[in-house]
Amino acid sequence: MKKKIKKILIKKLNLFYVKIKKKNNYYKIIAVSNIFLNMNEVNRQKCIYAPLLKHIIKKKIHAISIKTYSLNEWKKSNKKNLLKKFIT
Repeated sequence: MKKKIKKILIKKLNLFYVKIKKKNNYYKIIAVSNIFLNMNEVNRQKCIYAPLLKHIIKKKIHAISIKTYSLNEWKKSNKKNLLKKFIT
């Protein structure tokens, strides 16, 4: 399911980077994309929830923790080294 979620989010949201951790049906998602520019935190989370809604309804996903970043926010948050690791 983790790979499926990643594929859905990348396809639907054109994410630059996404990291997903899973424990039981609880998922932690980190998403990086410039689609989050000028969005408040609630709207950013809506962007992540929307393409996953059918899986949430079917109870394949029980809970989600979401962290979203624009590319500049990601770089500023000292995650730049992690980002480079996934680009190369």
